[in-house]
Amino acid sequence: MNTPPHTATAPQTTATAESVFSVRDLWKVFGPKAERVPADQELRGLDPAELRERTGCTAAVRDVSFDVRKGEVFVVMGLSGSGKSTLVRCLTRLIEPTSGTVSIDGEDVLSMDTGRLRELRRHRAAMVFQHFGLLPHRTVLDNVAYGLEIQGVGRGERRERAAEFVTQVGLDGMEDRRPSQLSGGQQQRVGLARALAVDPEVLLFDEPFSALDPLIRRDMQEEVVRLHQDEGRTMVFITHDLSEALKLGDRIALMRDGRIVQLGTPEEIVGAPADDYVRDFVRDVPREQVLTVRSAMRPALGDEREAGPALAPSATVHEAIEAVARTGENARVVEGGRCLGVVDHAGLLGVVAGVPAAADKAVA
Repeated sequence: MNTPPHTATAPQTTATAESVFSVRDLWKVFGPKAERVPADQELRGLDPAELRERTGCTAAVRDVSFDVRKGEVFVVMGLSGSGKSTLVRCLTRLIEPTSGTVSIDGEDVLSMDTGRLRELRRHRAAMVFQHFGLLPHRTVLDNVAYGLEIQGVGRGERRERAAEFVTQVGLDGMEDRRPSQLSGGQQQRVGLARALAVDPEVLLFDEPFSALDPLIRRDMQEEVVRLHQDEGRTMVFITHDLSEALKLGDRIALMRDGRIVQLGTPEEIVGAPADDYVRDFVRDVPREQVLTVRSAMRPALGDEREAGPALAPSATVHEAIEAVARTGENARVVEGGRCLGVVDHAGLLGVVAGVPAAADKAVA
């Protein structure tokens, strides 16, 4: 594809009271005199190859801005080298940003001294890594309790709290095992329990399941979904897997060459790609499993408001197809007792086929 990356306007450009992390104009440049790159308008505009040739520098994160809202799963996805893992490490200064701002609950992360930064990493934001980082000489229970030990929690209390989270992630009866006695999925559950045990405000996942077998990976994805539903904890999830992003994310930031090329809900990413790069990325996604009935809806005519199966506006096109096929009738989209519109065979087929005319029938 010859189309250059397009930076879509992020839905949020101003920090709000509900923002947990707020990131503005963030750059991370590796190389000599890195700070000159974001400060120079000409250098800022160079593509990655030109920038390396001119300066010897690599811009891993380029002028990125976004907010992570309280209680959401915010997914950052992209291919290898897109800058996603560098970005998540900048949030807690595991990697020092070159320029820009990062704040958590309104507090400037970049101005934190060593003590405040330690408190952030120990209490407010916990990381779950791809490589589990378990201590091989410790049992499952003591690995889970490790973060609490670092916090200074007494042995009895930390082991009691650790046992609760061992149960929560489905490892009951394995408390005394060593990491070498666990499967990959079980080891990752220990890593997840260790992060949860310190009761962080935000969980940061850096491609945690990419090394797992497909079935174990699916189980761990479902575990994350369950935990989020049960606790409503804010999560930032890094992945290169589009299906994983669509399954887990409330919103998705799609990165390319250090920039966010589109930020939106799964439905927005699949239904309205920002450019050819995003369009190619989502080309093989089953649209009917992501898009909601709003994308296929048209105004109800005559007695259509009273007949046919009722669906919520959040129902997927796939669910609508099943309802229409089962009953042989058009389906009503109903919210709060009011019929918003109907979906019929033509509208549903149009969405599945990606026919633009189908979108013209949509009702806001």
